[in-house]
Amino acid sequence: MLFDSHAHIDDKKFNDDRDATIARALESGIEGILNAGADMFSSERAVELAERYEAVYAAVGIHPHDAKEARETDYSKLAEWAARPKVVAIGEIGLDYHYDFSPREAQKTVLIRQLDLARQLGKPVIIHDREAHGDILSIMKKEGAGLSGVFHCFSGSMEMAREVLAMGFYLSFAGPVTFANAHKLKEVAREIPLDRLLVETDSPYLTPEPYRGRRNEPTYVRYVAETIAELRNIEPEYLAKITTENTKHLFKIE
Repeated sequence: MLFDSHAHIDDKKFNDDRDATIARALESGIEGILNAGADMFSSERAVELAERYEAVYAAVGIHPHDAKEARETDYSKLAEWAARPKVVAIGEIGLDYHYDFSPREAQKTVLIRQLDLARQLGKPVIIHDREAHGDILSIMKKEGAGLSGVFHCFSGSMEMAREVLAMGFYLSFAGPVTFANAHKLKEVAREIPLDRLLVETDSPYLTPEPYRGRRNEPTYVRYVAETIAELRNIEPEYLAKITTENTKHLFKIE
């Protein structure tokens, strides 16, 4: 059994076959799916999906792309949603300097506000970091102290991985770890402690080999797990068991 620790099945790309996609995942051995919010609309959808499907859980948060749109009333609404039984994290939140869809100072402000919210609520956080390694580490060391969480779709170096682990956080790997040229990422996936490792799809994005170029979906998390198991020279079933246990432990899922 596997747990897709990060997906966006609320995305419009699933509008025509969402039920079938979830059914396919369950039939393929996926035990659970954590649907992460990215703005207020998708966070609300994540909560609705978690309440509709037994195997789906939710995270709520404002992605750095949407930081410029954040309003003061959003934080109380996020807190309200986070009180629901199947909302298990604040996320995804973080910094994205690749696109800079929101000013960097706005990204930092909204990230810090949500870290504080997570601390007040006793929830773990799901961190998005793209081309912002230095700033995200600096903020997390100061503002994220004492929090638990995961750097989702990890893209940093082994040196950064060690710093993230030292903070007590988990690292999650998605489709890019299956790509032939992802040498540094493969090294991290091979070397970090097994009890700090999660697997995800980030679907409908970042589709793993052999389906790269198509829409991603939770069923494909098995290819991420199989790649990492091969890198570590362990059985895929064992890696599936450990990463599922890690996901449930981090997000307090019974």
